[in-house]
Amino acid sequence: MKLHYAPASPFVRKVLACAILRGIDGQIETVATDPHVSPAHLLQDNPLSKIPALVLEDGRAVYDSPVICEYLDTLGEAAPLFPPTGSPARLTVQIRHALADGIMDAAVARRGQSAHPQDEARAAFIARQKAAVERGLAVLEASPPAGLGDVGSVAVACALGYLDFRFGHEPWREAHPKLAAWYAEVSAHPAMARTAPG
Repeated sequence: MKLHYAPASPFVRKVLACAILRGIDGQIETVATDPHVSPAHLLQDNPLSKIPALVLEDGRAVYDSPVICEYLDTLGEAAPLFPPTGSPARLTVQIRHALADGIMDAAVARRGQSAHPQDEARAAFIARQKAAVERGLAVLEASPPAGLGDVGSVAVACALGYLDFRFGHEPWREAHPKLAAWYAEVSAHPAMARTAPG
């Protein structure tokens, strides 16, 4: 399999961490891709020019990251990262996964806009994204994940890692001690340590 990726993307990191947890990371070839320039090799596999995009052995392309992670969960022999369909646990994991992805979306959008000249509209947009992240962190602090055994917890770890990577000057840990303690524990896991950005 071939994965279009950029090392700074938290969504790519989530996919790679899931592959490591499933024991199939050796089956994935990574292809460095800059989605902002819409290279032909990416557009061939994802018309939206977004990463990650996974190309299967039969040539089919899979995107975006939640779909890729769910596909990877059908491979390998390790414990599944998605609970059984229809179970209460699956809904809990999916909600946490969506919340973490939303935090990543907001943080990535904020980072992208921060590089441009500031005006009132852009400043308001950045403030909305920052507020979305803060609300998401508050929900996670009230009910932090346990361990790194499902895709929701992987996504949360990747979201927190991205905040450290791009907004390390903002001390999110102080207001979220339970979440910070959990993140300190799981950061040492090979799935996180081997995929750290930077």
